[in-house]
Amino acid sequence: MNRFPLRPRRLLDCCISLLSQAWLLLILGCSGSANLPAIGQELTLTPAKPPLSPLATETIHLGDTLSATGGMIVSARPEASKVGAEILEKGGNAVDAAIATGFALAVTFPEAGNIGGGGFMMIAGSGKTPSVCIDYRETAPAAATERMFPLFPDRHTLKMVGVPGTVRGFALAHQRYGKLPWKDLVLPSVKLAEEGFVLGGSLAVTLNTLVENSTEPQFAEFRRVYGKQGGKEEWKATDTIRLPDLAKTLKRIAEQGPDEFYTGKTAELLTTQMQQGEGLITLEDLKNYQAIEREPITGTFREYQILASPPPSSGGMILVEMLNMLETFPQAEHARFDPLTLHRMIEIMRRAYRDRAAYLGDPAFTEIPDKLTTKEYAQQLAATIDPERATSSASIAGDIPLTEKPEPNSTTHFSVIDANGMAVSNTYTLELAYGSRMVVKGAGFLLNNEMGDFNRVPGYTDTRGFIGTPPNLIAPGKRMLSSQNPVIVKKEGKVYLITGSPGGRTIINTVFQVLVNVLEYELSLPQSVALPRIHHGWFPEVVSFEGIYHRDYRDAIEALKQKGHNLSVLPISQGDAHSILVQETTDKQTRYLGVADQRRFTGTAAGVEP
Repeated sequence: MNRFPLRPRRLLDCCISLLSQAWLLLILGCSGSANLPAIGQELTLTPAKPPLSPLATETIHLGDTLSATGGMIVSARPEASKVGAEILEKGGNAVDAAIATGFALAVTFPEAGNIGGGGFMMIAGSGKTPSVCIDYRETAPAAATERMFPLFPDRHTLKMVGVPGTVRGFALAHQRYGKLPWKDLVLPSVKLAEEGFVLGGSLAVTLNTLVENSTEPQFAEFRRVYGKQGGKEEWKATDTIRLPDLAKTLKRIAEQGPDEFYTGKTAELLTTQMQQGEGLITLEDLKNYQAIEREPITGTFREYQILASPPPSSGGMILVEMLNMLETFPQAEHARFDPLTLHRMIEIMRRAYRDRAAYLGDPAFTEIPDKLTTKEYAQQLAATIDPERATSSASIAGDIPLTEKPEPNSTTHFSVIDANGMAVSNTYTLELAYGSRMVVKGAGFLLNNEMGDFNRVPGYTDTRGFIGTPPNLIAPGKRMLSSQNPVIVKKEGKVYLITGSPGGRTIINTVFQVLVNVLEYELSLPQSVALPRIHHGWFPEVVSFEGIYHRDYRDAIEALKQKGHNLSVLPISQGDAHSILVQETTDKQTRYLGVADQRRFTGTAAGVEP
């Protein structure tokens, strides 16, 4: 008997994840003609000259991979990337473009783009621009309690909604570092919502599936807003969807300012819905929410400086810890997919994710040890890696008592750089795909279900990956731990690489592998983004692959088994790492190479040419 059956709604979430990541099915049968490149196989760059899309103009070019001199935006949707590029053309800086892109994704990428969620924005420049992180992670409502959820709660209830931070986060970034008027950054998304946008195949299929299966009363507004004729008809790839309620909300935010979301009509609509259900968020919770400007987590790897998100994101500390461990070994000592290379990476992931569970949470509630990002600590951990045998995850649990899941992508990342070298790396989320799947009636936006990112049952940590350690337990006003990891890499003091990814707990490992490909193995950015990835998260004690049958793994699989690794043959989806590389040409000209990861099909780079 299965003690932990997969409930229908959870099964639907997993199905939606697979629908939006259907490319994985191709990998299972891949051979020499697979879509993902093998080591040494280069990708052809799309030239940035003729317009590559109906959305392109003479000075804004769109494509999967392209280069430009006047700025670059890479996001999950072509419409959003173009909006950001247009802001750069109007004289806005990278922060302005990032904010406009974020609002546009709230319209065109409902899976994760949002105003009802939260995230982290890294900002850096090559000159005097300070390096900062805007923390706009959601918080627990004042009425939240440590034991408010059972072990396996319903993830689609109003009680699961954290206090949204996106609008205040964008507002803080604009106030401190923006250039253009706030209104100019929001109005393009108003136009998108009013006039609509073409769905495309993957979004049409996903919405049809969701609407058909979201029959419970709490999803009535979702069906009305995102169903064609309220679900009476099926969307086609060529259909245009319009979101009039969301347009009105965005217009209020544009004209009345960001506080409208927290104290105006939008706040009233949100809290009215909370009162009608079992939600906890009050007007006072919204009024009291504040985004925070924090110092980034910093580290060095080889000759590069790493800037990454600080707690309550676990991304930065764990990424730096992993890079520090890798640095104890000779650079590129073995081939990228050599069994020993993969073995070391798995063992590095195992140890770092153990520390994530043991130590990390909201720094306002948890004392986080400084040692995690030190070179000395990394040397100690790396010394425990046996080159011949896999380590038992239970053996490194330490004082974490053990009692004795793939996570659908619901996050999105975008990267931005302007002509002056100011860079923004932004990751934000609704938690599960489409969040709680509940739309605020009359306001038209989806609510997150971020309360599920807390450790829900104190003391309950098991070998399936359920964590119950103290640093991330629920408390009023507390920010839940995140894996979001927007990263900016500098070389010789100048911005060199901008990257990040969605993917739940796999995010940190995705970014880690992109950096390993670029910085350690000096592979091209298109190849570094496209190559298949692995994931180990301490528990469950299994190595997951993006297609275990990919040709680059062939020689390694049996060797990893012999070392004692438990390998999963089921494919996982590790997110779309939209990235930008800064290149210096032979004539000393700076060009920006934008690479849109095609794991979700619609990723688009938008390059600006003067």
